[in-house]
Amino acid sequence: MDKLMALKAFVETVRCGGFSAAGRSLGVATSSVTRLVSSLENELQSVLVNRSPRQVSVTEAGQAYFTRAVAILEALEEADAAIADRGSQARGRLNVSVPVEFGRRLIAPHLGRLLERHPQLEVNLRLSDDVVDLLGERVDVAVRLGSTLVSDDVVSLGVGEFQRWLVASPVYLARNEPVDAPQALLAHECLRFDYGTASQRWQFTAAGEVQQVAVRGRLHSNNADVLREAALAGQGVALLADWLVRDDVAGGRLLRLLKPYDISPGSASGAISVLYLPNQRGSRRVAAFVEFLRELLAG
Repeated sequence: MDKLMALKAFVETVRCGGFSAAGRSLGVATSSVTRLVSSLENELQSVLVNRSPRQVSVTEAGQAYFTRAVAILEALEEADAAIADRGSQARGRLNVSVPVEFGRRLIAPHLGRLLERHPQLEVNLRLSDDVVDLLGERVDVAVRLGSTLVSDDVVSLGVGEFQRWLVASPVYLARNEPVDAPQALLAHECLRFDYGTASQRWQFTAAGEVQQVAVRGRLHSNNADVLREAALAGQGVALLADWLVRDDVAGGRLLRLLKPYDISPGSASGAISVLYLPNQRGSRRVAAFVEFLRELLAG
């Protein structure tokens, strides 16, 4: 018995819910899939799948074996890709994690360029505003905005910068006191990004002087576009990335406030960084993505 092929046949049978569908997926005869799964069961002396005329269902033992078999096959695929990835061409699967709106607005519209440039590259783009565990979540490269603080066992590479703009809609500003100084925000509804803390200070820097304002507001969210929509609806003042609201400001839907200041939530920076594990040094897949991202940010 070809153990590797038997594992593939079993995994595909479970995924497809039948021997025939698994055979079509693998490009082999149904009888071959049936024989391989039966041989695997005989070797293990355990029933892995229940058979019926219409479908195949996995047993409890089969489910446990399926989980381990998938991990084995994925590990083997990654090992193959790691060797091939040191060649002259970017090839194989690249798991990328990016913040939600950054991914939707800046990266997703241009992914075709990356795929056309590297025809042997497969990209799995995950959108999340959470700090990801590169090793535990099997992420090859992650994009982080506004912070370069990482652990010693992660490589951090700066690829660009952004600004945060203080914005509000004309409707909101027409019915509230003007925002002519940082301290004026104490009288305003501030739409805050949820960093997991109850209080939040926005930091204003101009001419070497730093001011911090403990802003307040009834709406906070862990999604930047929620805050943008609230600002457009006249619900308050928001501190948002320039790439998120640039078109709204250009169209007059939002007005930029306190332009002379560099503004940030606390001491957060405007850095755009890519993170990857040290074992990804020399990876053509990671290098291809970094090059692509740098081109996007350079305009």
